[in-house]
Amino acid sequence: MTYSLEFKGNSSQTIGVELELQLVNLHTKNLILEADDFLRRIQNTAIRDNIKPEITQSMIEVNSSIHASWQNLLKELLSIRDFLAETAEKIHIGICGGGAHPFQKWKEQKVFQTERFLSVSEQYGYLAKQFTVFGQHVHISCKNGDDALYLCHAFAYYIPHFIALSASSPFNQGVDTSFDCSRLSVISAFPLSGTPPWIFQWEEFKEYFDTLSRLGVVKSMKDFYWDIRPKPEFGTVEIRIFDTPLTIQKACDIAFYAYNLASYLLAERPKISKEIYMVYLINRFRASRFGLYAEVIDPSKQKAKMLKEDILHTCHKIEDFAYESNSIEAIERIRQSVLNEENDAKWLRNKLKKYHSLEDVVRSQVEIWKD
Repeated sequence: MTYSLEFKGNSSQTIGVELELQLVNLHTKNLILEADDFLRRIQNTAIRDNIKPEITQSMIEVNSSIHASWQNLLKELLSIRDFLAETAEKIHIGICGGGAHPFQKWKEQKVFQTERFLSVSEQYGYLAKQFTVFGQHVHISCKNGDDALYLCHAFAYYIPHFIALSASSPFNQGVDTSFDCSRLSVISAFPLSGTPPWIFQWEEFKEYFDTLSRLGVVKSMKDFYWDIRPKPEFGTVEIRIFDTPLTIQKACDIAFYAYNLASYLLAERPKISKEIYMVYLINRFRASRFGLYAEVIDPSKQKAKMLKEDILHTCHKIEDFAYESNSIEAIERIRQSVLNEENDAKWLRNKLKKYHSLEDVVRSQVEIWKD
């Protein structure tokens, strides 16, 4: 079957969210290989279409419906969360957010048996099991492919914002990595990770894709592990850089930070320059390493600035759009978290200081996800 690159544009702006979640053994607090059985248990329920497998057996993915309202997105995801938590509890499984499990060992994971995941395992070897990390993906609709490509590049400046605000993977493979977000080191190992080509017309992008397809490099947009990518079959731009937050509310707040930012960018059309990619990787690294305390470089002004100050400035820029989308409460919560220099990575480290046990950190993650 030939993959269609026709862009299904949307006349109004909407949003959809995907959350990759951890399945946890409530006794050991390690990941548990129960995704197959868990999915069978919800097969005949109303939310079956909202839950999908992920690449290994200790992961599931939650998919929201399409929304234009922050309140409705939050309401739906809270309802799904409550159902999942209740179902999991009956079979003594915990579910939680977080970008990486603090102490699971990737070599113990098993690839979920679907054609695509087995193909990924065959192609990428041990990286497939290392891909047992957990992200939030945000889909924002666009009127056409040209707008989608514009957003892919316009968002590049704000990638450090998305990383620092969602960072929730300070621990990995049993150690404190000293990063707020360790998850991205796994994503970066894939050869088709990174950023899309400097293309702004959809017809030109189709030619680019067709060339790689003829060369046998890609079969669909799923083969690109870019931080941001267009999704023509949905008519969206998909931001893939976020760690999965520890709570549903934070996931929705961050999603609407991106949503309102998209509204601002498409309305104001600020000029963007390829210079942003000169410092893209170093800014991405610094946000992953230092979170809200990072210093990032503005290539247009050729100077560094504190990331938290840039986020606060952006919150101010998108205020009017947040009022229009009735999500000003979400933006105010983000603003306050930055003023308090708080993200989920800091919360997790504080739990380790309190309990001196990564098992208790995971227990706390399961508890806060249910609240």
